[in-house]
Amino acid sequence: MSNISTTTTTTTAEPLTTPPLTTTSPPFPTTPPLSTAAATATAAATTATAAATTATAAAGSDERSTDDLWHMARAVLDANWSRTHTVPSRTLYPHQWSWDAAFISIGLARVDPDRAWQDLRNLFQAQWPDGRVPHIVFDPDVAERDYFPGPGFWQVPQLRPGHPDGTGIVQPPAHALAVWAAYQRRPDARSVDQLRWFYPRLVAAQDYLLGARDVGGGGLASIVHPWESGLDNSPAWDEALAAVPVDLGVLAGRNRHDNRVAAAAHRPTDEDYARFIALALAYRDGGYHDDGLRDRHAFIVECPTFNALLGAAEQALADIAAVIGVDPAPHLRRARRITRAIDNRLWNPRTGLYHTRDVRTGRLGSARCVNGLVPLLLAELPAERVAALITAAESKHFGLSATMPVASYDRTAADFDPVRYWRGPVWININWLLWRGLRAHGRPAQAAELRTAMLELVRRSGYYEYFHPTTGDGVGSAAFSWTAALVLDLLADSSTTVEASPLAQSIG
Repeated sequence: MSNISTTTTTTTAEPLTTPPLTTTSPPFPTTPPLSTAAATATAAATTATAAATTATAAAGSDERSTDDLWHMARAVLDANWSRTHTVPSRTLYPHQWSWDAAFISIGLARVDPDRAWQDLRNLFQAQWPDGRVPHIVFDPDVAERDYFPGPGFWQVPQLRPGHPDGTGIVQPPAHALAVWAAYQRRPDARSVDQLRWFYPRLVAAQDYLLGARDVGGGGLASIVHPWESGLDNSPAWDEALAAVPVDLGVLAGRNRHDNRVAAAAHRPTDEDYARFIALALAYRDGGYHDDGLRDRHAFIVECPTFNALLGAAEQALADIAAVIGVDPAPHLRRARRITRAIDNRLWNPRTGLYHTRDVRTGRLGSARCVNGLVPLLLAELPAERVAALITAAESKHFGLSATMPVASYDRTAADFDPVRYWRGPVWININWLLWRGLRAHGRPAQAAELRTAMLELVRRSGYYEYFHPTTGDGVGSAAFSWTAALVLDLLADSSTTVEASPLAQSIG
C-alpha cells in the first residue's frame, strides 16, 4: 500500500427536516403481471434482442444509423422489463440491482417516464427502516438455484409485512440523480408528486450512509464489501482484501451462477468469490449492524466513486427540495462538505487522481483505477483537481481518445486484464458519469469526444455489458440494460455543457 497520508477530520452529518413518509405512491400506469404466455414471449424477445445485437455488431458501421441505435436500445430495455422492474440482463442478472436501476431509469425517462418511476419505486419498496437501499431486490419468481447468492443466503429478516426480499448491503447512491432526471424529462404535476414520494426516502438513504457508515469519522461513507462499490473485482480493493483469508471451502455446495452463463475468464476468480462470500457471511452473521465495524470487520474502505455519487446526490436533492418547497440549503452544504472530505482524504498528489482509503489502516491504495476519476462529477471540485483528472484520463494509464473511452484500470499495470470485469474493460456507466463531469466543468471538446467514443463503441459492437479496451469487442452480457439506457440519454442530449444549478450560486 501507499504510505501517503492525508488530512483526516471528524465531521457530523447535518440533520435534515424532511416531509413524513407516505405509504401510498402517486398514481401512474402499471404493467400487469406477465402471464405464462407473456413470460415466454419476453424470453423469446430477449433471445431476439441478443441476436439483433450480435448481427448489428457484425454489420458495417455505415449500416448502423442513429435510429438503429435508438430502436435497438429500446428493444433491449423492453426485453429486460420484468413486470415491475428492469433486470440488467436476462441470463446473468435475473433480479433488480440498485445502481443499475438508477442508470436504467435515466434512459427510460427518455422514452417511457412512467416506467422509469415504477422501476425506481420497486427498488425503494425494499428500503430498510434505517434508510439503506439493498443492492439487490429479489424477484420471487426466480428460483434460488438460478442465482447465487440468493435470498436464502442473505437471510434478511422480514422488516415489515410484505417487505420484498433483498440483501443487507448497498450500492453507490446514484438514485437521486435518476429521480431528478426523470422529473426533468416530464416536469408536470404527477412528477412533482413523485418527487414528494421519493424525497424523504432519498434523504433517509443519505442519512444512513453519512451516519452509520461514516466509520472513518471524516465525513465519507465506507463500504463493507466490494460488491457495494459496484466495481466488484477492481484492483482498487486488492490491498484491503489481502486481509481476508482465501478459503475456497466457503464455495463448497454453492454453485456460481455467473460461471454457468458467462465465460469464467471474464468473471471474478474463485479466490475473489471466496473472499466476497466470507465478507458477506461476516456482515450477515453480525446482524447487518454497523456499530463497531472498525474492530470486527475485515474490509472497510472509502471509495472515490461511491462518495462522489454521495455528494452529487446531495446536489440533486437540493434541486428536488426546491421544487417541492423544502429548504435546499442543508443539501448544498452537505455536498460541499463531502467534496472537501473526498479531496482531503482520498487525493494522491503523486498520481494526480483519487484513491481508495483503507479505514482500518488509514492508508491509500496504490492502484490507479477508474473510480479515482469519478469525483470529476462533483460541481465544486477545485479547478486544479479537474485539470489533473482530465490529464489522467487522457494519459497512457486510462487511454481516453477520440476512438476509445476510459478503461477501468491502469493500462500499463502488469495485471491489467482487458476482459476480466473491472480489471481493465471499458464500461459505459462510468464513462457516462465522466461525460457529465466534463460538461459540468465546461470542457465541451473533451465531453464531445467522450460521447462520440461511447456511441461509436456501441455502434461497432452492440449493447454489451462492457468492452475490450483495445479492440472494442463486446464482453459479458450481450443485451445489457444500463448500456442501452445510457446510450438513449447520450443520443437524446448532444449538448456539451450543462448549466450549474442556480441553487449552488445562491447558498454561501
